[in-house]
Amino acid sequence: MGDDDVFLVLHLMIAGRLRWREPGQKLGIGPKLILASFEFPNGTLFFTEAGSKKRASMQLVRGEAALAALDPGGIEPLDATLEQFHDALTRANHTLKRALTDPHLFSGIGNAYSDEILHAARLSPLKLTRSLSGEESRRLYDATRATLDVWIDQLRRDLGGAFPEKVTAFRDAMAVHGRFRQPCPVCGSPVQRIVYAENECNYCATCQTGGRLLADRSLSRLLKDDWPRRLDE
Repeated sequence: MGDDDVFLVLHLMIAGRLRWREPGQKLGIGPKLILASFEFPNGTLFFTEAGSKKRASMQLVRGEAALAALDPGGIEPLDATLEQFHDALTRANHTLKRALTDPHLFSGIGNAYSDEILHAARLSPLKLTRSLSGEESRRLYDATRATLDVWIDQLRRDLGGAFPEKVTAFRDAMAVHGRFRQPCPVCGSPVQRIVYAENECNYCATCQTGGRLLADRSLSRLLKDDWPRRLDE
């Protein structure tokens, strides 16, 4: 790579997708969803986005410096040492959920896998990063690596070498993410959730918060004193 090389940088965001079609193969989606198409001798790669909120992006930049400027700077969790992981995690005093999903701290974790990681680590999503003990930090580090490794292997097996077109953050085998009110696979307690903005955080109160229910802003504001504080309420 050099200063004259040109790079195409795609960000799928939530609803963006890449779809590969061989010559003569039907696209199978409406043309209004297509943002760009890239033709190759053996097929065409389509960049699409569903939904009314267009957030996916495509940028063309020249040179390695321009490419590096687009990198948020988060470390690769599977390449990081425990010390590097801890340093990134405690760079600021955020909740664990926020820290794990911040691309300036960690690369490629996102909303779904942060839920799974925190469940595996038996830690509350609202626990502050700088309040972690040494043992909890190690537990989170190990859970992050193990969870990502398991899902990378699982998704590769599911695809069987096919193009990864059906991208979703909801998987039947997940422990808590997208499983509100369903039983936790570890203890059987109903999975809980916190809804914020356009996302939600799923967790098990028994496994992660000692039975304490975390306040959902909209529901706790609505119910006020009737908002239950513990799972057994």
